[in-house]
Amino acid sequence: MPIKSFQGQRVSIKRPSPSRVLVSDIMSHKLVLFKPEESIHEVMSKFIKFRISGGPVVDSSGKLVGLISEADCMKEISDSRYFNMPILDKTVKHFMTKQVQTIDASTTVFDAASLFFKTKKRRFPVLDKDKLVGQVSRKDIVIAALNMKSQTWR
Repeated sequence: MPIKSFQGQRVSIKRPSPSRVLVSDIMSHKLVLFKPEESIHEVMSKFIKFRISGGPVVDSSGKLVGLISEADCMKEISDSRYFNMPILDKTVKHFMTKQVQTIDASTTVFDAASLFFKTKKRRFPVLDKDKLVGQVSRKDIVIAALNMKSQTWR
């Protein structure tokens, strides 16, 4: 006598492909923005207050015009001591990096990781149709890789 199986039809689980995880899925949306006319003292205070090491500089229309980081501040702090000049009366536009390399929101996590490795940058502003929509950091990529491993890499 044949045995009847009471097991139902198996449901196939569709897992997202790791190559489809995009920068827009993992980037930081809430950014601390800086203005070119802000004093460097205000910038350093924001670094401490928000526990960040840098961020995008935008003009009054919200267009990305540069990046400011702790490294930019350190160089100027060092130079100010050497030349015995005060630093705190200067603005962000004197210190910021003006040639900003950005990354598109539709870039895959793997391509972003490759870009981080090749450039040695710590963060990239994320643009979508030439509009600043977020920022992605090395840490975001590492977290995404850990999440992908636990869900899709077997």
